[in-house]
Order: sequence, then C-alpha cells, then structure tokens
Amino acid sequence: MAAQKNYGGHRELILLCALLSALWEVGRGQIRYSVPEESDKGSFVGNISKDLGLESQELAKHGVRIVSRGRTQLFALNPRSGSLVTAGRIDREELCAQSARCLVNINILVEERGKIFGIEIEITDINDNNPKFQSENLEVKINEVAVPGTRYPLPEAIDPDVGLNSLQSYQLSPNHHFSLDVKTGEGGTLNPGLVLERALDREEEAAHHLVLIASDGGEPPRSSSVHILVTVLDVNDNAPVFAQPIYRVTVPENVPPGTQLLTVRASDPDEGTNGEVAYKFWKISEKQSPLFQLNEKTGELSTAKSLDYEESAFYEMEIQAEDVGAFMGTTKVLISVEDINDNRPEVIVTSLFSPVLENTLPGTAIAFLNVHDRDSGKNGQVVCYIHDNLPFQLEKSIDNYYRLVTWKHLDRERTSMYNITVMASDLGTPPLSTETHISLHVADTNDNPPTFSQASYSAYIPENNPRGASIFSVTAHDPDSGKNAQVTYSLTEDTIMGSPLSSYVSINSDTGVLYAICSFDYEQIRDLQLLVTARDSGDTPLSSNVSLSLFILDQNDNTPEVLYPSLPNDGSTGVELAPRSAEPGYLVTKVVAVDRDSGQNAWLSYRLLKASEPGLFMVGLHTGEVRTARALLDRDMLKQSLVVVVQDHGQPPLSATVTLTVAVADSIPDVLAGLDDIKNPDNSEDSDLTLYLVVAVAIISCVFLAFVVVLLALRLWRWHKSHILQASGRGLVGLPASSFLGMEGVQAFLQTYSHEVSLTADSGKSHLIFPQPNYAHTLISHESCEKNGSLLTPIDFQEGKDEAASVQQAPPNTDWRFSQAQRPGTSGSQNGDETGTWPNNQFDTEMLQAMILASASEAADGSSTLGAGAGTMGLSARYGPQFTLQHVPDYRQNVYIPGSNATLTNAAGKRDGKAPAGGNGNKKKSGKKEKK
Repeated sequence: MAAQKNYGGHRELILLCALLSALWEVGRGQIRYSVPEESDKGSFVGNISKDLGLESQELAKHGVRIVSRGRTQLFALNPRSGSLVTAGRIDREELCAQSARCLVNINILVEERGKIFGIEIEITDINDNNPKFQSENLEVKINEVAVPGTRYPLPEAIDPDVGLNSLQSYQLSPNHHFSLDVKTGEGGTLNPGLVLERALDREEEAAHHLVLIASDGGEPPRSSSVHILVTVLDVNDNAPVFAQPIYRVTVPENVPPGTQLLTVRASDPDEGTNGEVAYKFWKISEKQSPLFQLNEKTGELSTAKSLDYEESAFYEMEIQAEDVGAFMGTTKVLISVEDINDNRPEVIVTSLFSPVLENTLPGTAIAFLNVHDRDSGKNGQVVCYIHDNLPFQLEKSIDNYYRLVTWKHLDRERTSMYNITVMASDLGTPPLSTETHISLHVADTNDNPPTFSQASYSAYIPENNPRGASIFSVTAHDPDSGKNAQVTYSLTEDTIMGSPLSSYVSINSDTGVLYAICSFDYEQIRDLQLLVTARDSGDTPLSSNVSLSLFILDQNDNTPEVLYPSLPNDGSTGVELAPRSAEPGYLVTKVVAVDRDSGQNAWLSYRLLKASEPGLFMVGLHTGEVRTARALLDRDMLKQSLVVVVQDHGQPPLSATVTLTVAVADSIPDVLAGLDDIKNPDNSEDSDLTLYLVVAVAIISCVFLAFVVVLLALRLWRWHKSHILQASGRGLVGLPASSFLGMEGVQAFLQTYSHEVSLTADSGKSHLIFPQPNYAHTLISHESCEKNGSLLTPIDFQEGKDEAASVQQAPPNTDWRFSQAQRPGTSGSQNGDETGTWPNNQFDTEMLQAMILASASEAADGSSTLGAGAGTMGLSARYGPQFTLQHVPDYRQNVYIPGSNATLTNAAGKRDGKAPAGGNGNKKKSGKKEKK
C-alpha cells in the first residue's frame, strides 16, 4: 500500500511538472504585433522567421503555416521574406465594433518541431469614419408658450471609431432663440440638447431652421450634420411619461420571428388629442434595427428576425413617446439574449503526418486538431476523446488545440491503416457531439525476416537425372511490403566429396526452385544435406534458414557382378567336381553374385541358360545353387559345361552370365585325363562339329514333335487321374505338395546330400574318394534299397523346365522370416527350396546381404582339401581357398541377394558326417574308404 501511495504522489508531481511546462511554453511562445486598419493587402505585420528563430528560406522546409480558424483569413505568410503580412483589407469597426482594443489571435504551426505558437495582433484604429446621424433631417416641435431655458434632446451622432477618432464635439448654427447644450452621459457619451433661449411667437415665426454639426478628433477631423426644423406649436403643457425609465428583458436565442418581447407604456395627463401618445425608436443601431419592430400605437416590442447569441448576446435601444403637442418622453430597453446549445462542436484537422513509420517511438505527434464550439458557458465547453482500443491518445495543447500522439509501438503487419474516430462533445443540455474521422496509414519497416512454411524439407530425385532438371521448390513468406518483402534465395556453401556444393545443385534466387547441376549416381552419393537461406531486400536485410534433405533414388543401372566362380589368375581353368555316384539334388557348386544397386534393383535370380547335357543339372532360382537333377550315368561326359545367367528385378532387368565347367569322375586319373582333354582338345573334333550339329538339329526337331504329342497325352492322363484321386478321397492327402517331385509317376521326397571329397596318397598314387551320400528327409522303399539301380527314374528335362518356370512365377511370400535356427551359413549347406520368396522390406534385404557376405567369407575359410594341396592342377572346390573376400566390394548398403526360405547353416557338420540340426527322419552315416 505504501508503494502505491508513493507511486500516486510521483504521478501527481509528474502531471504538475507537465502542466507548468505547457504553461511556460504557451507564455514563451506568445508573440505580439500591431497593424493599422485599412492597410493594403500584403502590408508588413511582423518578422515571423526572426521571432521563431528560423531562416526565411526554410519556412516551407520546416512546415510553417497558419492554422487559425475563422471565416476569413486576415493574415498570410510571405515565404520569400519570412514575414507575416495582411491577406486583405481589415476593417477594425467591423471586426471589433467600438471595443477599446481590437485584438486578433492567430496560431502558427511549426510541423518540424511539432509545436504551435500563438500570435496576438492588435488592429489599431484610423480615422476612417465620419460621425453620422440617423437621418439628415430632424423636426422638433416646440409649443409657443414654452419657457426659456427648456431643454429639448437632440439625436446623437454615431462614430464607429474609437479614442480621438470618435465623436468629440457638437456645434449648432448661430440662432437668437436657441443654444446647444451637450451633456456627458454614462460611458462618456455626448448627449446634445436644444435649449430655448428666448420665448417663441408662432405668429412671428412659425418655423426655425437650424444645423447641428458633429465632429471627431482625428487628423484630419471628420464631421457630419443634420438639419433641424423647429416648428412652433400651439399650447400643450404636458409631456408623455414612461412607466419605467429602463425596461429589461431576457430572451432565448431560439425564439421564432414575431415573438413579443415586452410592451412599453407612456402616459400623458393631457386630454383629448394632446394626450394621445405615439411610440417610435429614438436611438437604435443599424445592425439592431432590422431585428426588432415596435408598434407605434401599443408600444409592443417584438422580434422581426431570428436572434443569434453567437452574433450578439446583448441589445440596447431607446424608445420615444410623443404626443400631438410635441412633448416627448424616452425610456431605455435592455435585451439580453440567452444562449441555447444549438451549435455542435467543430473539429478541424489542421495538420496530419501520414503515413507514419511503424517503428515510430511512443509519444510522437501525428496530427494537430482544433476543437471549437460557438456556444458559450457549458454549452461551449468541449470534451474531446478517442476510443481506448487504439494505440493513440489526445493531448491538450494551447488554446483549443489537441495533439494526437502514439502511446505504444505500431505494427504494420497487424494493422496497416487506422481509421481514427475523434469524438467531440459539449457539456450542454442536451449535449451535442461531433465525429471526425482520420485515416492514418502505417509505413512499413523491415522488421520481419522471411519464414518458411516448414521447419525442414525433404526432396527425392532419381539417379541419372538430366542436368539442369528441376528438383524441388521452397517458398518463404515475408509479411513486410515492398522491397522489405522481396525474398531472394541462396544455398550455404559446403563441400561434398571434395567438391563444392555449387557443382551439384543450384537455386533460382528469385523463385526458390532448385536445379541439379550434375547427374547424380546413387552408388556414389545417397543424399545431400542442404541449407537454404531466404533473405529480404530491406535496407538492413533479414534472413532465415531451412534444412533440405535431398535423397537420391536408385535406378537399375548396374548389371549383376558374379563373385564366384571367378576366373583364376594363374592361367588355369576352375573346374567343379561331381562324383558319378551323386544322386539327384547333389550340390555341385554355387554361383555367388552381387548387384551394386539397392532394393528391388539388387534382388537377383538365377537360371540355367545353357548346358552341354540338358536335364543333368539345375540351378536354384534364388540361391544360385547348382545341383544334379538326376543320377549321373556312365554315358555322361566327363566335362560338363553350364552357362548360368544372373538377372536382377529392375525395370528393365539387367543380367550377367557365367560359364561353369563340371568334371564328372570317380577317380583322380579320370579327372586328370579329362582335364588334359580340356586343355588339349583334338582338332579332329572341330572338323566333325558341323556334321554333328546338322544331325543334332534334325534329331531334336523330330524328338520335339514327338515330345509335344506325348506331353499332351500325359497332361490329359494326369488330369483324368487327379479327378479319380479326388473322388476316392485317398492318396497322399496329408503330405504337402511342395514335398514331392513328380518324375514319371514316381513320387519321392527331396534328399539332402553331403559329400566329402578328399585326396589320399598311397604308394605315390592319388586316389579320389567319394564317401556314400548322406540321405536325409528321404523315404526309401525296401524294394529300392535292395536294388543297386538309381532310386529315381530319369527326369524329363522339358518337364523340369516347366516346373522351374512355375516356381519362378510364384508370388513372393510376404511372411518371409528367418527363424532362430536359420542363421547365415555356407550357401551350399542345404538343398535350396525353389519356392523361396523375396524379402518384403529393407530390413530383411539387409539381413540377406549380411548372410551372403558371411556365407562367402565362411566359404573362403573352408577346410575343403580339394585344390588346396599339391597335384590338384588348379582344381577349384566349392568355396575353395581361391574364393576370398579381400577383393570383393562391400555392397552391404545396397546389395540384396534373395535366397530360399530354407535354413542356411554351416556345412562343417556335413563334412564330419553329421546331419544338419534341423533335419529329421532316418539318418545314414556315409562310410569312408580305408586307405589301401
């Protein structure tokens, strides 16, 4: 509470200081001049520029002008001389009537300083008016029995000048019967009177002619005269007498014309016609005469026109009563006009500083207002105010002037124009008010930086884009106007892979559109992080930044790259081995390939394009595993040549081929002999090649026609048989169809083979040992166990191709997952399931990539002895030592080699004669041959 009281005391002290300062400025700013009336237009009044401390050449520069209100502008500013001059003829009598001093107040506004100076100019009187009687002729009736010494009043002359220039004396023409008597009345007025000096004799002289002269004291003096006719009458010894010497009346200004104000009454004790009285105005000014009318018989005084308090608040006149005997009596009538609140306040905007900058400090004057009400008293007291919800307030200045100032900061972006309504209301009953509207425009300053619609942006562009292609467009908005809202865009300089950012992308500084300077390569650059700057064009530019992430989208522009088998660098030919005892499904080798692309563009599939022995080998669609399709026969050639094509799934797809050489033999000498034949082919075979080809083409054509016929019959027979099986409800209904491989009516489960090949030395001879295959997941009948022949009938190659094709067309399995037991291992450790599906998301494909790299690394560290010792002549076992990862590029970020949904495990267990962990069913250990 103490703090609040102290705050209130400080506030009162501040208000008192401000009031004293304002009064000091008013007194200090008062300047006085004088000028005689009737001066010519342009007459010098005073040196304004000197008195205000300004140079004459800078009056217009400082915004000096007259802001006084009035019907007629009496004064003007001379911008050349810097002086105040008259704007026209000034009539002091018209301006101030007969006031002792005639003062005119004007106000000078200096816009640069934001101040108003009061100027007081006195209009001095000159002798420019003659004393004037109301009429040029006057008749005075005097009874012949009048006693000498009787005084008869004469009409006064009126001189609108003041001081010595006003009426000073009267003179009467010489006459033996009459003399002039001048008395001084109230207010110093001179009242002339005619005094009878000698008795009159009507019969001697019935009329007398006199001249009354009125003179002023000017230099030179001015005068006027009136002719007086004195008529001598018969005897009438009583003069009319008014009931009151002075009549007073108060009337409101809004009375209509014809309103009776009062009635004057005079009585004459004479009888007959000598007692009849007539009323007329004896003394009334020219301005008052049209406003009032007097009934000569009744003495009723009424208004002839509407009265206006603002024109005159008081009227004074004299009324005369005269009988037929020329006896007269006079009375004075005083009329006071009462003010009525019939004028609304007037608000004039004398100066307006628009537009105003939005960073204008509080307290800055933006307009000067003059408030005036023509009424008087409370009716003329005006209260001026504006609405409180605007950032402006009114401050009282000198006289009736107000300053419109700001009281808080403006914001053009929130409000660019203010419609200010100034209310002026008087204190009359009922009060009258006036509204004045001021339109104020707010000029813009650069106080807002450009802003982006988002905190960050992301854009995508496919690789191999054309140079100059449009990438993305950013837009920043600046709420300012004009140059302050003109936004230019730029990129923050940066270095990417040793090259400046400007060599990759550019931005249009006007539109914010980004363009690609170069053609991007996904395999080199995956994404770019850009910082875009938006800057306006203000005098002090403002800016803002936004991050833009530009992602490069992969396209299928890289062909698959075969990692294994690769051409040996020692000049030898890599050969894969397959024992003649291999059963169908035996894993011969695996083709390993990668693709530098990513996603679907790196999903690879494998197929057998060409084989020297059709139907002998098959390739896993997704794994690349090369397996035997049937049991090897003695008639099969030792050297088998396979061409495997690797194709990705991009649009359009790209592919690569690899040629495999498979040696089919049971012993080392057979392998070596076959390899010698490969290195040294017989030239005679080339000579017979053409003949063989012609015969082969003819045979194949015949066989194909027969095959088509047999195939159609076989299909019809199978279709008929399937309907019979469905009708009987019996058969192998409980077994999944994917577990069977149809081979000419024989259904057998898929087998998993694991062979170990080792070289032994006995008495300097090398032996190639093929242990018995390990049968897993296989159902073998007793009859097949007793027979030494092949477990499976020969497979129709064309039919196998159809089934492989159907496998390739199988839709991807969206539920593809790896179980806990399915860990990455050597690619050839298990038989491939051709019904495997592609990964369906980025995470799964990256898992596959890691698995294939781990598989390849494990294969490089395998313990296979084939090709690792002496005397192998460059034979390459599956995943032998020559297949290492030190020269293999790391494509873990974008390479995906889809595989089957079979478990990929380490083949070490099979090398040791152990069944895979996930296997079930009968297991048979393969016996190893003893050294001889």
